[in-house]
Amino acid sequence: MTDTNDILEPVLAEANPLLIDGAWEAGEGKVFDLLNKYTLKPIARVPSASDSQVARVIDGAHAAFSKGAPTPYERGAVLDRAAALVERKRDEFVAVMQAEAGFTASDASGEVSRCIQTLKLSAEEARRLAGDVIPLAGAPNQAGRLAFTLRVPLGVVAAITPFNSPLNTVTHKVGPAFAAGNAVILKPSSNTPLTALKLVEVLVEAGMPRGFLSLVQGGGDVARALLADERVRFFAFTGSTEVGRSIQMAAGLRRTQMELGSIAFTILCADADLDRALPKIVNAGYRKAGQVCTSVQILLVQEDIAPDVIVQLKERVRALPYGDPARDDTIVGPMIAEKEAKRVETWVSDAVSQGAELLAGGTRQGAVMAPTLLSNVSPDMKVGACEIFGPVVCVMTFCTLDEAVARVNATPFGLATGIFTNQLTQAFDMAQRLEVGGVHINETSSSRVDMMPYGGSKDSGFGREGPHYAIHEMTEERIVTISTI
Repeated sequence: MTDTNDILEPVLAEANPLLIDGAWEAGEGKVFDLLNKYTLKPIARVPSASDSQVARVIDGAHAAFSKGAPTPYERGAVLDRAAALVERKRDEFVAVMQAEAGFTASDASGEVSRCIQTLKLSAEEARRLAGDVIPLAGAPNQAGRLAFTLRVPLGVVAAITPFNSPLNTVTHKVGPAFAAGNAVILKPSSNTPLTALKLVEVLVEAGMPRGFLSLVQGGGDVARALLADERVRFFAFTGSTEVGRSIQMAAGLRRTQMELGSIAFTILCADADLDRALPKIVNAGYRKAGQVCTSVQILLVQEDIAPDVIVQLKERVRALPYGDPARDDTIVGPMIAEKEAKRVETWVSDAVSQGAELLAGGTRQGAVMAPTLLSNVSPDMKVGACEIFGPVVCVMTFCTLDEAVARVNATPFGLATGIFTNQLTQAFDMAQRLEVGGVHINETSSSRVDMMPYGGSKDSGFGREGPHYAIHEMTEERIVTISTI
């Protein structure tokens, strides 16, 4: 494996982490320290964009869009070249994510593979973006009149992205936005700025036209500066429900796409194939240290099989290697910050003091929280009522399917739910009744494929990712009619 320090040295030597109107610049705002998430030692000092730099970014993006976007073919070609470059630089991306995100090698490599797929999907969608033919002759007195629709880009799109998917989620916003013909301003998480920087460098190398992609670093002040300018016509955001609410309020009548918080459930019915289900559940509960919106937080197990499930799960979770993400065998690495690991440790401790049973884990060292398994969890505990966003799976039991559906629907969130069952009737019944954006039968809640529509309902947000669907979010429909007689 390529040494992390060999990769990071040229990245950290980069004195200009902002891309403004096609030129690299140093930030003029607050400088923030970036830590290695395992060692907790500084690896970079990253300067934020100032208000005046954000204004110039918007000026450049708006001017570029006003001059006209590249053709759909040209946009697709840029994205295809970028996909090839990401593959070529795979080891570099993996090393950066291991350091700044704390990802294990398998998690980081998975991010790269999915980023490549998302870029290719975006390229395909750019080339086939089209409207519809409207059969006006089917209406009274419209003979001789033709009509069709166009999908036209909105203009300047701001992408505000999270730390837990610092490459692929960024690509899910930047790729479709550019494929649709928009100019994109990217503000990545201040926890993972270097992965976004490398992706932007790749897109520039791939031929991204000047002004159609900009990069600003920073925190909430930079996001607020973007929101204050009405020339930014669309905001694509992934993050907490609380921050999403504030962005939505500031956006006003401008359009948004919100992928927000969740408490993700997976339902294990009595007839489920445990040999197939349990490995998937463990992977979905603990990959990326549980810091995925669809990570299995609550496993609802039908009472008949609960004792057997708990025994098997306990063995599997206790066997998970955790700690240093640079080790090839590590499955669960550090969380994004030590304070977050301390929070999870406290929630687990509180749950145990309230009657939950600790079956595995529960300990912490630095930012590393041991993979943790709890049972006897109730909805009034924090681990049962709030999004944990850490490597913790809570087992709860149910008797009837009505109980399971009611438990899922009782939360304010609704992103995704997994169901393991071999009874088609009950699977389809739950798919109709669960108030979530995605229902995955014989898969976990965290079984996203990048081409599918992805998004939530209720407090988990609205709008859909997935290049085909996101491009429609980031364009508007225009009707054109022609009278021939």
